[in-house]
Amino acid sequence: LGADDAQMLLRQVDRINMRRREKMVARVRESFGGSMLGHPVTVLGAAFKPDSDDVRDSPALSVAEALRADGARVTVYDPVAVENARRIFPQLHYAPTLEGALEGADALVVATDWREFREMDPVASRRRVARPVVFDGRNCLPTDDWTAAGWDVRRIGQCPSRHGDGRVVN
Repeated sequence: LGADDAQMLLRQVDRINMRRREKMVARVRESFGGSMLGHPVTVLGAAFKPDSDDVRDSPALSVAEALRADGARVTVYDPVAVENARRIFPQLHYAPTLEGALEGADALVVATDWREFREMDPVASRRRVARPVVFDGRNCLPTDDWTAAGWDVRRIGQCPSRHGDGRVVN
């Protein structure tokens, strides 16, 4: 009745999702020339999805832990899910505010598309970081605005010819 096909499809989707996490970590590592040892990296988001404190199988936390395991000094900020995340990954550092999370970061990873992150001021955020590189894993930032503010924006999982507002450039 198609159950085998559905199960095979779900396994393939899971593999794709896991590869996307691995790709994010690899892209961050590449931005540091192959070694993240000691670099402060901020992961924005811990929840599985915005407007939730659910961190079960959170891609954000999976990426944060992989970055930490590769030697980065990882700080996580999430507007709601910090306490749940801390219970599962106590080895990560958690910032109480977005501004504090940005302070001195060598790279930002947008891992959950919270409204607070989508609406961040790229100019003000640029003043807080040590190195203006952002990995937009949710493709939720207005890329043109961030680039104009001096950021190196690296989108994950989307054709690079797309703008932040979804327009395609030919």
